[in-house]
Amino acid sequence: MKRASSSFLLLFMMFLTSCIIPDSVDMIVHNANIISVNENGDVYEAMAIQDGKILELGSEHQILNKYSSEQMVDAQLATILPGFIDAHCHFLGYGITKQQVDLLGVQSMQEIVDRCQKHHLKTGNEWITGRGWDNTTWEDQGFPNYDLLNEAFPDVPVLLRRIGGHAALANKRALELANLSDTTTIDGGHIEVLGGKLTGIILDNAVDRVLSVIPKLKDVQKKQALLRAQRDCFEYGLTTVVDAGLNKSDVLFMQRMEKEQLLQMKVYIMLSDNAENFAYFIDSLGGPFRTDLLNVGAFKFYGDGALGARSACLKLPYADITDTLNYGFLLQNPDYFRAKAQKVYDAQFQMCTHCIGDSAAGIILDVYGTILGGVNDKRWRIEHAQVIAPGDFKRFRDYTIFPSVQPTHATSDMPWAIDRLGDKRIKNSYAYKELLEQNGMVALGTDFPIENINPIETFYAAVARKNKKGMPKNGYMIENALTRWQALKGMTIWAAMANFEENTKGSIEVGKAADFIILSQDLLLVPEDQILNTYVKSTFINGVNVYEE
Repeated sequence: MKRASSSFLLLFMMFLTSCIIPDSVDMIVHNANIISVNENGDVYEAMAIQDGKILELGSEHQILNKYSSEQMVDAQLATILPGFIDAHCHFLGYGITKQQVDLLGVQSMQEIVDRCQKHHLKTGNEWITGRGWDNTTWEDQGFPNYDLLNEAFPDVPVLLRRIGGHAALANKRALELANLSDTTTIDGGHIEVLGGKLTGIILDNAVDRVLSVIPKLKDVQKKQALLRAQRDCFEYGLTTVVDAGLNKSDVLFMQRMEKEQLLQMKVYIMLSDNAENFAYFIDSLGGPFRTDLLNVGAFKFYGDGALGARSACLKLPYADITDTLNYGFLLQNPDYFRAKAQKVYDAQFQMCTHCIGDSAAGIILDVYGTILGGVNDKRWRIEHAQVIAPGDFKRFRDYTIFPSVQPTHATSDMPWAIDRLGDKRIKNSYAYKELLEQNGMVALGTDFPIENINPIETFYAAVARKNKKGMPKNGYMIENALTRWQALKGMTIWAAMANFEENTKGSIEVGKAADFIILSQDLLLVPEDQILNTYVKSTFINGVNVYEE
């Protein structure tokens, strides 16, 4: 009798268990290869999402038996990754360039003029602005001059920025409006004069002088720019971007778009180094702040210019300059950087500094070391870190400096970088593996619109060290390639760490935001020559599907 009662109780409990109604959640993603990128590299088959966050991860039967949802996402065995994070780009700037003359791929000055004329006929804008020309791909790799622009546009000001943004070609009218002449000198900038005449080529702070006289964008143009940038980012699986250099008005405009629920992209904001930003964000607000989507946490400085424009600041002269010694130049003096670094430190902001040349990197590392003292968790960053003196690599470790690099810069620059630097210095350039080894991590980005927006190209350039044509066959300075796992972490969890955001994003873990992407194939396993064929099938931010192929 006692045994019968026990059997009955067991059967009754089994019946009750079978009748339990699964918990209802907002979304279930299942039948998937979910690569979490957590500390252990765990892989799951399914996940439950509630209130925009990951509630539980597990096997297919574990999640489907425990939860139910009206929104079921069958991944059909596809690979799911954390949403990509671009650690250094120009989000707003990218959208703005889509409203300007597209000069990517032009091969001559006449082609530039033709595109400008077509654009101006269409828009009739007060100024003609454009970006993307790259003289290093032309038959004659010297800088162009403004003669044809002056003939075509004698009364309309024109400013056309080189692909890297640090050099530009301006016509005579634009230079007049900016009060630039053949006798003007600008600290941290350069106005080219050849044979006693202006050529229209201007560098760095001289470019800023012309930019300052261009009429500001109207709100409708800025809104269109941000929406275009957002749309393109979602298509390529980006769920967070680091916008490297925004002004107060840009940040406030983004806040308004967030309140209007037009902005869905998560943006880590580096504030531009200017008096208005310091006065508002430090003197008035007192330090970093966050909204649901925006994280204003850093100030962006420019140590020097660009290697392609020969304005990167080097310890030794450029190898391809024979008529005069040219080391490039700093955009501000070291005392300026030290004073600003202290102010940034006291206000608890990150300091992030653009350094292309080894001299600029060395000077900024000096500044960082003076302020930080030694090992710390301030996560100050060197952006680009393209040319590093051999003795300076260890200083990234000594001061816990985060290297933020763009792998496609290496594969874009490789045809001519050796000309600028010579055989010896090139070995200490684009050294991503050596930088990673200092602190065990590196943040990866694209610098779009300077490079293509697609993070898959970042991944490929990092691991294969080849361009989109698969060249060079054995990889460019392959000793500094990253492993696939390192590259993936550089585009997800390490990029989040570089923003102090690793507790909320960067990996697929319980409690973190449901920012994830569904890919067409597994980046960790697909043959190398098939990596660039990978595309994003779906993008989710906070559990909301923001892109579907």
